[in-house]
Amino acid sequence: MSGLRIAATGAMLLFPLLAHAGDLRADANAVFKPIDAGSVNSVVKNNAITPAKIELGHKLFFDPRLSKSQIISCNSCHNLGTGGVDAGPTSIGHGWAKGPRRAPTVLNAVFNIAQFWDGRATDLKAQAKGPVQADVEMNNTPAAVEATLKSMPAYVAEFKAAFPTDANPVSFDNMANAIEAFEATLTTPGGKFDKFLTGDVNALNDQEKKGLRLFIDKGCAGCHNGVNVGGNGYYPFGVAQKPDAAILPVADRGRAKVTNSDADAYVFRSAPLRNVALRAPYFHSGAVWTLEEAVDVMAKDQLGTTLAPDENAAIVAFLGTLNGEQPKVSYPNLPARTKDTPRPQ
Repeated sequence: MSGLRIAATGAMLLFPLLAHAGDLRADANAVFKPIDAGSVNSVVKNNAITPAKIELGHKLFFDPRLSKSQIISCNSCHNLGTGGVDAGPTSIGHGWAKGPRRAPTVLNAVFNIAQFWDGRATDLKAQAKGPVQADVEMNNTPAAVEATLKSMPAYVAEFKAAFPTDANPVSFDNMANAIEAFEATLTTPGGKFDKFLTGDVNALNDQEKKGLRLFIDKGCAGCHNGVNVGGNGYYPFGVAQKPDAAILPVADRGRAKVTNSDADAYVFRSAPLRNVALRAPYFHSGAVWTLEEAVDVMAKDQLGTTLAPDENAAIVAFLGTLNGEQPKVSYPNLPARTKDTPRPQ
């Protein structure tokens, strides 16, 4: 990445500082990028984004009938009113099962290198299929989902409009394609930080600028950079020292479960920090309830440093500037079920 060099010595990430090199906005632009909502068409692969797909995906995102119980929707765990996440540490799924990890935000997720904390889904369409089938989440099957959708004539018509060249438009794959198209619209441009990056030097106040300088100079930007201020790489959690087991549960070995490599034990995709102030609690365990504590944990356990109270406050103030314009999404009117629609289980 331009302006940023990261070298690895064992598990430790060494981040050469940009301190006092040029002005702050130039240094920030060397590490971060503003959100360009118009770029999602080039980001999404093998799934042309069309208005018909977006509208269909909008309905599917909110439709609880994709779940076996017919009470859990995508929005249940990725609530668009609370920063694209739910309110608890980890999500509650089918039969009141407690999920093992904090739900990642769906906002700006299109810009991530991959989906889920361990990166096991390459894109949003792959991610959309996972929770529908996971037994601790929506606990459904592709066949049951297709039967549900095909039972409602309004959905059949919308799938045909969204996928006009498909011989079998109402499919589990196309459900995921439509949800991806909708989720790709859930970006949050126009925040104070983006205004600063694009030329408004007064968009940040003095404390927020101090926090940005510290965020770069202390090394936070070594893992949290790019357009999503994170979400674009995999790093060990606990570089300087292992966090408390409540924050880093021993049983959750992170990306090692995906790669089957001990080298990836306790490695996770870096959290994207856009809108982070809106979505406590923090970390994949959902064990930390304030941003102030989360910043201290990362400083001590990841970077091996202790922040002074005023430094913590400044970084937290800077993180608040990552809040962008929230998507204006209405709750859709969903197609009515028919006598052929499968019953909840």
